[in-house]
Amino acid sequence: QVQLVESGGGLVQAGGSLRLSCVASGINFNYNFMSWYRQAPGKQRELVAEISIVGTTNYADSVKGRFTISRDNAKNTVHLQMNSLKPEDTAVYYCRAKRAFLDTYYWGQGTQVTVSS
Repeated sequence: QVQLVESGGGLVQAGGSLRLSCVASGINFNYNFMSWYRQAPGKQRELVAEISIVGTTNYADSVKGRFTISRDNAKNTVHLQMNSLKPEDTAVYYCRAKRAFLDTYYWGQGTQVTVSS
């Protein structure tokens, strides 16, 4: 059974930091592209950051220079370090795994991030 379990969300003031973690089980983590998405109320889910199986990263323009995605293959974990948070970063953040070379996706249950002004 595949599970992606996110943690680390919470309430923070603007300018603050949070570190999200996503622990995966039931998949061969090393062969999965890992991503963080977010969905704010009334908006579509959007890509925040992604990291390939070899560690190449990609970020949404809105978070470049503030967020950093990383992966620890030994612990089947992907992190999202979020600095200089803004109220517009408020959303539910979801972890996603995509099996390399296959159209197979898995999602976590999400973790709420709220940034107060």
